[in-house]
Amino acid sequence: MKIAIHGRKVNESSFSYIAQLLNELNSNGAEVFLSNPFYELLKETSLDLQNCKIYAELEGIPDVNFTVSIGGDGTLLETVTHVGAKEIPILGVNTGRLGFLATVSQDKIKEAVDALYHQQYSYEHRTVVELKGDIQLHDGLNFALNEVTVTKKDTSSMIVAHTYVDDQYLNSYWADGLIIATPTGSTGYSLSCGGPVVSPQSSNLIITPISPHNLTVRPLVVSDESVVTVQVESRSENFLLSLDSRSYTLAIDSSKMIIKKGTFKVKLVKFGGYSFLETLRQKLNWGLDVRN
Repeated sequence: MKIAIHGRKVNESSFSYIAQLLNELNSNGAEVFLSNPFYELLKETSLDLQNCKIYAELEGIPDVNFTVSIGGDGTLLETVTHVGAKEIPILGVNTGRLGFLATVSQDKIKEAVDALYHQQYSYEHRTVVELKGDIQLHDGLNFALNEVTVTKKDTSSMIVAHTYVDDQYLNSYWADGLIIATPTGSTGYSLSCGGPVVSPQSSNLIITPISPHNLTVRPLVVSDESVVTVQVESRSENFLLSLDSRSYTLAIDSSKMIIKKGTFKVKLVKFGGYSFLETLRQKLNWGLDVRN
């Protein structure tokens, strides 16, 4: 079996778990590939990396059976950019608090490796959104698992996001910005801006304004078969375009941004006992009696 591993900013307290992961994979005869940034982090430790190969993240992950993301949800989002359209299954090992995406705790690494080798897992297929149009991004990564966001930059002035759904005019959002989120992203930035929580398997996109000038403007849920077109107007010369955690500065006179469901999906590895609703309750403290 071939396994790729990516991580970033791992706490020293997690090194023993990483060592356990490498030992478990080596004992099972796995061929292990480390992302170059993760290798640079780990080579300063006492971990034995002699049997590990290195891959450059900009070139993408080689053809492997699984990819392991070690960190939090942000690390997993970064891992998605390494995998891209290859749809290699991703296992998220969480080295901190419970995550929506990285759901395997680091003290369950041995059980997770055993489950992989005994095929005791399932996949969750998560929709991505892709950015189309004439806009050229310097890294070529035109997709996002959570959301595409346009926001104001370096000014107190609002932007105006002229928005169309399937070529029909929806609204001109006078706001700090606009979020087009997937169901996966509904529990992220969109949620903090008043957007709804949407089940990961729902076939929807969520359009959520950021601090809109008109208080009657509310988030809107549309079919993920819809094509959302946005053109930004502002007194400033530039605005920010973000795809998940990656941000780009664009000129106001840039072409229209066309946002639609991606041509591939992200495959997340899940084990028995995982429940999105249970994770939701734990993360958001739903059902917690605050009177005690």
